[in-house]
Amino acid sequence: MKSMNIRAIIIAKGEVQRVGYRDVVERAARKMKLIGNVSNLKPYDVKIICEGDNKSIDSFIELIALKKYPVIVEHLDVKFEEATGEFDYFEIIRGDMTEELGERLDMANVKLTLMNEKQDVMIEKQDVLIEIVDENTSILNNFKNESNNNFNELTNVMIKHDVDAQERIATLKTEIIQIKERLSRLESAIA
Repeated sequence: MKSMNIRAIIIAKGEVQRVGYRDVVERAARKMKLIGNVSNLKPYDVKIICEGDNKSIDSFIELIALKKYPVIVEHLDVKFEEATGEFDYFEIIRGDMTEELGERLDMANVKLTLMNEKQDVMIEKQDVLIEIVDENTSILNNFKNESNNNFNELTNVMIKHDVDAQERIATLKTEIIQIKERLSRLESAIA
């Protein structure tokens, strides 16, 4: 059973002009396979006429009720009528070229401002990370210097012990030689 086609005439109010809202509406309409058009309505609103089945239009209305900066739809006035079938596809009705160019420049400005704000946040985060890295580098350098000092002290102790050990070994060798000599004399005396 095919659902009956209807027409919805929608007036979007809020921050909907000069923010790329008509592009969003056109993409949503194409996604829902609706036909019709979208245009700016002076002074601040956007007018949408679409035709399709009830379910698609209901889903479309949900998709275009945006509240995500820079588009803030405060209210959608919706009126339903019988579909006329006068449209072949969904399109954006553009105004004067100068006005349209101005709108595109306004959109670019909004996007660049958002990018700039995000970049500022990232720079702040990088600054914090740099401080942490610098602090950790300082800690590691202190640890390295302390470790080097400890190794130097250990080396000195080992060298001193080595010298002491060599002196003791030399003394022991001398004593062993003397003991051997005495044993040899004793052996000679007994024999």
